Amino acid sequence: MVYLSNYPEPSGIKTWAEEDRPREKLLLKGKHSLTESELIAILLRTGTREHTAVDVAMELMKKSGNDLNALSKLTVKDLLSLGINGIGETKAITIVAALELGRRRQTTEAREKDKISSSKDCYDVLQPLIADVKHEEFWILMLNRANKVIAVERMSEGGLTGTVADPRKIFNSAIKSDATSVILCHNHPSGNLTPSSTDIELTKKMKEAGKILEISVLDHLIIGENKYYSFADEGMM
Repeated sequence: MVYLSNYPEPSGIKTWAEEDRPREKLLLKGKHSLTESELIAILLRTGTREHTAVDVAMELMKKSGNDLNALSKLTVKDLLSLGINGIGETKAITIVAALELGRRRQTTEAREKDKISSSKDCYDVLQPLIADVKHEEFWILMLNRANKVIAVERMSEGGLTGTVADPRKIFNSAIKSDATSVILCHNHPSGNLTPSSTDIELTKKMKEAGKILEISVLDHLIIGENKYYSFADEGMM
């Protein structure tokens, strides 16, 4: 005869008090009561035989330096390379998708501003789109006569050290959007925000072309991680 005492003790989130389980805690106490690890555990749904979903999420946060910003930069491949038991491809995709939604929400909030009145306003719109990208990309912000954002478009993407911006393509998009002005933007993955001679020459060329087409080129931003360089602020427009 096998006595019940010989069976392993129940384990896992289901054995926790209801108010401590991530899903139930969110329902009972609200989303703000959960830690980052508990929120990620909800995305993971399950853990492993040895560890709960919260344990797995805590390990993920630890390997990301307990930094959500750092975690948000990881690709599916990056997450899998961490070698965390309990996070396979499906769960890695779920995490990346959830963090991408958060990034897009930032962009939406920034674009809902009444109008663009400073380089900081431009940065707030473009930073969520471009700051974490590991290769160079060139974007334009298109404005109407009231300086309200009517469109944001990626014009090109390149490698680690550069990308090509085609003035014809840029102004074609501006004309199609009925924009009266544009703001240029690209990122420097290296973090060095000093404009190159190519950046300076392109800005001059774009400004002159804009005069002919009666589409003002108001600024050119170079974006790095949590900082930016504005040609307009530096008197280079």
